[in-house]
Amino acid sequence: MSGDRNQPLVEIEAPSDAQFAIVWSRFNQQVVSKLLDGAKACFSEHGVPGDSVYIVEVPGALELPYAAQQLAQSKRFDAVVALGAVIRGGTPHFEYVSEGTARGLGRVALDTGTPVIFGVLTTDDETQALDRAGGAHGNKGRDAALTALEMAVFDRKLVDHGITTQRS
Repeated sequence: MSGDRNQPLVEIEAPSDAQFAIVWSRFNQQVVSKLLDGAKACFSEHGVPGDSVYIVEVPGALELPYAAQQLAQSKRFDAVVALGAVIRGGTPHFEYVSEGTARGLGRVALDTGTPVIFGVLTTDDETQALDRAGGAHGNKGRDAALTALEMAVFDRKLVDHGITTQRS
C-alpha cells in the first residue's frame, strides 16, 4: 500500500460478487496510466478478479463526470473510480477543469447513490503528479481503488443492518 495517511484500520476484504468500474482520462496519459496500474493492482491484491473491474477511457478530466454518471446509473457497479491528472499551466484553465471535475463527480455520487471515488490529481507540475502516481507520495490510483473497496463494504454493511436496501 502507499504511504497514504488514511489507511484503513482493518484489512479490507472485497465482497465476492463486487463489481467495480474505472474511468480514466487519457489526457496526461504518462501520469494517469500509472494511476490506472495502481488501481488495478490494488483490486487484484484484494481478490477482485479482473473480469469484475470494467475499465473505460475518456479524452480528458472534464469528461470523467459524464462517464461516471453513465456507469453509476447502470447500477451494475458497487463503486466507480475516476482517475485523471490536471496539471497547472499558465492560464486559469486549470481551475475550471479541476473544479468542474470535482463538482461533477461529487454530484454523480449523490445523484445516483453509487460511490464515485475521486482519483484525480490536481498538481502544480508534472513532477508533483508523478510523485503521486507511484513516486515519493505513493500511488493515488491505488488509494482510490482501496477507497472503492471500503465503500462497497460500507454499503453492504448498511444493507445487512437494514438501514438501506440493496441496489437493483
